[in-house]
Amino acid sequence: MTKLKWGMIGGGDGSQIGPAHRLGALADGHFELAAGAFDHRPAEGRAFAKQLGVADDRAYGDWKEMLAGETGRPDRIDLVTVATPNSTHYEISKAFLEAGFHVLCEKPMTVTVEEGEELVRIAAKTGKICAVNYCYSAYPMIRQARAMVRAGDIGKVRLVVTNFSHGHHGDATDADNPRVRWRYDPALAGVSGQFADCGIHALHMASFICDDEVEKLSADFASTISSRVLEDDAMVNFRMSKGTVGRLWTSSVAIGRQHGFDIQVFGETGGLRWASEQPNQLIYTPVGGRTQIMEKGESGLYDDAKRLSRVAIAHPEGFPLAVANIYCDLADAIRGQKRDGLPLALAGVRSIAAVHSAVASAKKGGTWEDARPPMFR
Repeated sequence: MTKLKWGMIGGGDGSQIGPAHRLGALADGHFELAAGAFDHRPAEGRAFAKQLGVADDRAYGDWKEMLAGETGRPDRIDLVTVATPNSTHYEISKAFLEAGFHVLCEKPMTVTVEEGEELVRIAAKTGKICAVNYCYSAYPMIRQARAMVRAGDIGKVRLVVTNFSHGHHGDATDADNPRVRWRYDPALAGVSGQFADCGIHALHMASFICDDEVEKLSADFASTISSRVLEDDAMVNFRMSKGTVGRLWTSSVAIGRQHGFDIQVFGETGGLRWASEQPNQLIYTPVGGRTQIMEKGESGLYDDAKRLSRVAIAHPEGFPLAVANIYCDLADAIRGQKRDGLPLALAGVRSIAAVHSAVASAKKGGTWEDARPPMFR
């Protein structure tokens, strides 16, 4: 099997997400790192690319140079990952899609709904993949949960409760740290801070597992550190198209929580619970029955959960290999094999529409707002 050629924009030395992408993309032998523009400082970006083994003529100073350089090559990259600040996602993704490249964009895919809808249209017009890195949806036991809901194992879903809350931005004396500050700066992050950063992972997960879409929501935002323009804590209630009730909390000031991403799905005949800090396990309780711990790698799981497990039961795979599962699905899709678990631009535009609706709701004291993008109303 010939490896696909992969390039990366952003995610350079010191990046939080860059190493996870590089580990994930290269883990299963589907991709080779062929090109990159890893830093907004051209010299540092080129140096880091060479450090990673990228050839000198494909170690680019910025994304525009990379686009020009790759477009004319007979061995050009098949996929580009966009891991830059939020405000740049649209421009870069649009340019590469229109030039005929497949794109994996970090979330949020765009900062406006209009930009998100435009990327959906461009991907459809060009026939190229525009995917969004909702990587938590690629954990094997999340795929198991989705398959169980689809199979009716817990009956009709009544309620979903999810949160993504940590305390790593809770130190007011660290608020000016550049790695923290940009997340609460509208010029770089867009209209929302914590909800757009972490909350949309939780919202996407609810839609993904329930196989449903958010129709309307009501939100309460707070900036608990006064120097922040954007929120660092949010509570969102939502309703889904099939009648499911949703509750979501997200925070970056919950000191004592390390990576508090978890979800509970309650149906008519059973319930499911998953937590990112114990990602190998899915807790299942049938109505009137005993609670069961389902383990990644055990027999009897649905095919999508088995397909994305690499090592034997009781051996953790972790976050980088959840990212790797996104790249596995991308590789299959690029080669013509559809994977319906791959989060595409449609998921990205629904997320940013929900962000804008939540912002509007919070500003109006928690009014219920239509959470759908205009193209789906």
